Amino acid sequence: MTALHAEHVEKIAQELSLRPAQVQAAAVLLTEGSTVPFIARYRKEATGSLDEVAITAIRDRLAQLAALDHRRQAIITSLEERQLLTDELRAKIDAASTLATLEDVYLPFRPKRRTRAMIAKERGLEPLAAVLFRQDPAVDPETEAAKYITPAESAVAAELQVPTVAAALQGARDIIAEQVNDDADARARIRHLFWRQGTLRSAVRRGKEAEGIKFKDYFHWAELAATAPSHRVLAIRRGEAEGILTVSIQPPEEAAVAMLEARFITGSGPCAEQVRLAVKDGYKRLLAPSMETETRGEIKRRADAVAIGVFAHNFRQLLLAPPLGQKRVLAIDPAFRTGCKTVVLDSQGQLLHHDVIYPDQGPQRARHAEQTTKQLVAHHQIEAIAIGNGTASRETEAFIRRLGLAASIPVVMVNESGASVYSASDAAREEFPDHDVTVRGAVSIGRRLMDPLAELVKIDPKSIGVGQYQHDVDQNSLKQALDDDVVSCVNAVGVEVNTASKQLLAYVSGLNASIAENIVRYRDERGPFKSRRELLKVPRLGEKTFEQAAGFLRIRGARNPLDDSAVHPESYAVVERMANDLGVTVRDLMRDATLRGRIDKHAYVTDKVGLPTLDDILAELARPGRDPRETFEAVEFAEGVSTLEDLRPGMKLPGIVTNITAFGAFVDIGVHQDGLVHISQLANRFVRDPHEVVKVHQKVEVTVLGVDLDRRRIALSMRDTGSSRPAPLT
Repeated sequence: MTALHAEHVEKIAQELSLRPAQVQAAAVLLTEGSTVPFIARYRKEATGSLDEVAITAIRDRLAQLAALDHRRQAIITSLEERQLLTDELRAKIDAASTLATLEDVYLPFRPKRRTRAMIAKERGLEPLAAVLFRQDPAVDPETEAAKYITPAESAVAAELQVPTVAAALQGARDIIAEQVNDDADARARIRHLFWRQGTLRSAVRRGKEAEGIKFKDYFHWAELAATAPSHRVLAIRRGEAEGILTVSIQPPEEAAVAMLEARFITGSGPCAEQVRLAVKDGYKRLLAPSMETETRGEIKRRADAVAIGVFAHNFRQLLLAPPLGQKRVLAIDPAFRTGCKTVVLDSQGQLLHHDVIYPDQGPQRARHAEQTTKQLVAHHQIEAIAIGNGTASRETEAFIRRLGLAASIPVVMVNESGASVYSASDAAREEFPDHDVTVRGAVSIGRRLMDPLAELVKIDPKSIGVGQYQHDVDQNSLKQALDDDVVSCVNAVGVEVNTASKQLLAYVSGLNASIAENIVRYRDERGPFKSRRELLKVPRLGEKTFEQAAGFLRIRGARNPLDDSAVHPESYAVVERMANDLGVTVRDLMRDATLRGRIDKHAYVTDKVGLPTLDDILAELARPGRDPRETFEAVEFAEGVSTLEDLRPGMKLPGIVTNITAFGAFVDIGVHQDGLVHISQLANRFVRDPHEVVKVHQKVEVTVLGVDLDRRRIALSMRDTGSSRPAPLT
């Protein structure tokens, strides 16, 4: 690595409290094209067992430092081209450790639009500004300024004339004001002041009170910008974007001006007073607006980071929600007027049959719906029923439960957020070209019950509804975070190569959409893969891609049982040595814990295979291809409670967590409107972060605190009986 890269490694190691060797090893692997899941799972010896979080942080920080270096080089090139680069300036540029510091150093030399200071310099007032800035108490500013007045009969162009003493002094102050604004040290101090004491204020625009009622909390709001929580920052910014609120961030002006005066006022007398006026003007007209813009950008970035973290955390929990597994499913997308779209899926999620039933449109149609449903359940030996949780869901659930079906058939309410998005997508049209969106939506609901991960990867995460202000945050950062989570989850679970969709395969380490499509095409043309090595016959899937992907792909029923495990093909020889040394087969090792107990893992340590990998191998032999997700457990909502009007304070109800935000958790209690458990109501103790207490898709019991029918809001509590205190219906 170059000296500059070595500096990056040292810097990142310090920031993340890691050893430089760990950072360098991860950086080298990333540069070589290895993915985060691959490095975390199969290169533990190289990185000292860094996990995905640390490796991702190294990857992102390397990208940030590379961007900083790129900007640094662009600035140097610009200065060289204009013959402005000096050794002293070069040293300052090289020493800049942040983008803000780098831009401060460059600011005096950056090409600008024509400013008041430039015009003053064109009028020849720069020497006057220098005289004033020396602040000699013996110098009279007006006497000096008089020397720069342009005689009326002068041939100087009108825009370059200095008609009065006042105009001369104003021009000199403009030059000084720009010097104050361009001073790197002054900018650093004011930046710190803005961040430490800047107050975020919002106010309603005149006449917008009724239109912006949802922003009422922020009609007259003020708090320190640095400590403003993410959800408030994003809400206020949304109010501003919608033209409802005016927003500003400012520290106490007197503190800022005093700070600048302490730096630039070095004398007393009339000249010092002129500088004082210039300093105040430079702050109010130039420096304050610049720092406000910068501070607004910084609190937005921080708010985005928190909101994206919340979204990603929730999304990960949703992706890893317990799967029902390979069961025959009857899936229903409920509705009143247009009927309930009903589909039958086999244990692989393939569509076998579709129909429409009308349980709530008169006795005759209801009887037909009962007969049709019972016939479908019996004929296809249905093992579970999935019902979308949208309109008419509780009514449809009640209809199904009245049929007297076997108790062994669970009836599960499935969150259908995003199903309509999938049903209209290119992926759905490609898979079901002869079926309309209603059938595709019902299929998505059923498959989401069978395997949430496999189905949700087909849907834009922003359509799933598990974040806060996800449309207001930086979309590139959000996409990167969500893509990272999908990749992490898909590879943590593993993918059955002979049944997976191309959308799911595309998230496997080392693969992409093109190679995933080639895998599916090869599978369709030549039949199921019989071994992992056969993947090398797929077009464009070379050795490097195979190295990255193979350990995360599963082939059920393969001749080599390791092909259905997380043991990487590069380690097959180690496992075979273990089996040979015991005089048994690999399959015997996987079946018999006693045999595995006789293995001395230290005997198999080599330069490339260390104890971390051997521990992983032995754990995998014990539970080959294990799914890290929890066991599925159905949630049943309370009978007789299906609308907001059915709710009463004090009711205790079962529910399922659908979304977690910084201020609490939303819970589906089966009334078509999620209720909020405010963070103060999550537990009997103080809760700093809702994720400490709940996770998405978790079963919970809640108490109804209050219902606002007009705003359709429900306040819930998870605190013990008798300990609940009023919570806001926000």
